[in-house]
Amino acid sequence: MTGPLPYGVVREKPGPGQESVWDYPRPPALEPSDELVEVVLGGVVIASTRASLRVLETSHPPTYYLPISAYVEGSVRRAAGGSWCEWKGQARYFDLIGGDVVAHRCAWGYPTPTERFSRLLDHLAVYPAAVDEARVEGQVVRPQPGGFYGGWITDGVAGPFKGVPGSTGW
Repeated sequence: MTGPLPYGVVREKPGPGQESVWDYPRPPALEPSDELVEVVLGGVVIASTRASLRVLETSHPPTYYLPISAYVEGSVRRAAGGSWCEWKGQARYFDLIGGDVVAHRCAWGYPTPTERFSRLLDHLAVYPAAVDEARVEGQVVRPQPGGFYGGWITDGVAGPFKGVPGSTGW
């Protein structure tokens, strides 16, 4: 991030091997990842890939987008509603199904992403709080605070993270 941090924000010092979310750009960057990314729901691994995309935005932990082909057949179904992202465009929501569990509107994707984010076509992101586990290289991720954002917090990122109380204006 260029310029000062928002008033009152104290940047955590990244440890060895960590990235600071305050070094991520705005507008966000999109980068491929070969990390093993998995989603577990209903006690079943419903998605697994080493070909995800990470969206990296100032103050946010990475959001992982998995190719639709990484999801087990029958584990994804269209849900009502959508939202708008100023960078990526119009999002569409999906339910995820694993075992006997349905997680409603817990995944989203961009059927017609903006040109800058065109690689997100045919990829879905997941709210980690809505599934049994979301994992990166076997590490269970922690959901981004606040319930609105879909970032995946691992030991590889340092905050603080947007979504904590008082961060609305970041």
